[in-house]
Order: sequence, then C-alpha cells, then structure tokens
Amino acid sequence: MKTQSRNLLASLALLAGLITCSAAAADDWSSKAPAPVCNPVFFEDPFIRSEVRPLFMYQHLAKTLPVGGAYAPVGGNVQLYAVEVRWAVTDRLAIVATKDGYVDMHPDSTLAKASGWANISAGLKYAVIDDRANQFIVTPGVEIELPTGNRRVLQGNGDGEWNVFVSAAKGWDNLSLMGNIGARVPNNMARETAQLHTSLQLAYQTCRYFTPFVAANSFTVLNSGNQLPLGTEGNDLLNFGSSAAAGTTQVTAGAGFRSKLHDRVELGFAYERSLTNPRGVFDDRFTVDFLLRF
Repeated sequence: MKTQSRNLLASLALLAGLITCSAAAADDWSSKAPAPVCNPVFFEDPFIRSEVRPLFMYQHLAKTLPVGGAYAPVGGNVQLYAVEVRWAVTDRLAIVATKDGYVDMHPDSTLAKASGWANISAGLKYAVIDDRANQFIVTPGVEIELPTGNRRVLQGNGDGEWNVFVSAAKGWDNLSLMGNIGARVPNNMARETAQLHTSLQLAYQTCRYFTPFVAANSFTVLNSGNQLPLGTEGNDLLNFGSSAAAGTTQVTAGAGFRSKLHDRVELGFAYERSLTNPRGVFDDRFTVDFLLRF
C-alpha cells in the first residue's frame, strides 16, 4: 500500500512538473521572438517590456533623387545615433519613445554636409490580446512625433505627426512571425505627407546566441505636400512634404540576427536594401543596436 502511495505521489509530482514546464515555456515564448532591428522607428513589436535600446544606423543615399521630373545627383550617407525607451507600466500597457537622436548627413553632391538633432516621439501601446498558451499577441498603439529637430538635417518640419499602428506576433516554438501596420498622419498635410507603413519579420531561434531573421518594410505616400518637388519620400527618418510623391511606394528587404549575450542584454544587427526604383534617399542601410532590459 505504501509503495502504491509513493508511486502515485511520484506520478502526480511528474505531472505537475510537466504542467509547470509547459506553462513556463508558454510564458517565455516572447524570448524566442526577437525585437525588430530593421525599420526601428515604425516597426514596433507587440510585446510589453521595459527596455533601453541604443542604436546606430548607417544609410547610403541613392546616387540620384527624382526632382521635378528629372534626376538630381545626391549619393553619400546619413548616420543616426539614437536611444529608444520602452517602459511597461503594467503587463498590458507600455509607454514608448521610438524616435530621437543625432543625425549626421554627408551627401556626395553639392548639397552641404549637416548635423543636428532628430525629432522626438512618444506614445502608448496596449496588448488587447495576449494568449500565451497559443503564443499569440495583438497590440495597437499610438505615438506623436514633435517637430523638435533641426531644419538643417530636414527635421522640425510641419506641426508634428501621429503614428497609429497595430502590431501582432505568432510563435511556433523556435519560429516566430511578427507584423506591423500603421499610418503616419501629419497635423499639417501641406508641410508633411501622410503615409501607410507595413512591416513583416520571420525569425528562427537556433540558440540563445543566434536568432536570424528576414524582414520587409514598405511606405506608401497618400497625399501631396507643398514643401519639396520630390518624387519620393524619406521613409522612416525623414518626411519631406514632397509634392510629387503621392501614390508611390518604397519597399525594402533586410536580414540580420539577434544574439542574447545575457538574460537582459541583446545585440542586434541588420542589413536592408531598397527593392523599388527610384530608390529615393534609401539605397541600403546597416543597423546595430543593443537591448538593455530591466
């Protein structure tokens, strides 16, 4: 009788252990879904976490820029040094600040080199669905970008703009799919253009030190501004208020990886390239970031 009781208790303990492990795995699935590195300003992930994310972007400008039905030589590069901040107020609500930093522009053309501060943005996101058992989450959010930057680096234009978005992610153990769709809505549509942006990322965690991913991003211009006679827009960092870009779509594709160096520290790297012509200001881009969670 005692032997049977011990066997029953052992079986119950094993079952409880399996249930606990399964629950822990379900709760931890987000650790296998890496935060985006490509398009860091507008590809906001759906997870509610507290983190500081220093990043560096090095973007090559296209050799020519469509201006007034012709093409003007540009070339060169733009560099961005920035820090994104996210704070989980609750397990569902987070305050986010995804745009700030210092811009360094080095065009190859006769345009002058310039450096200055970028605009600043801040907002909220809220997880309306957080189904950890099925590894699925949906999070809408909104941010406002204030025209606080320097005009010499093409910031500070207009009266600010809103970014209204929805992010979602689905996991299948080590495989994850993440997407984001949103709209940039300026307060002054003559000074800046409204844009629809979409992002998609597929990732697979091979081990904690190496999670490769592929990503794609697009920006579609919805209206004409009256600031610059350009046939393209500035994608994520810039908003020219172009007068000849309505209806155009810029698409980029990228690949990279995340590496978990510590439970609270991650390194991210990505390379992106434009897939559409004219390339506008985006030829290709390298992005490196560090994720410091708390």
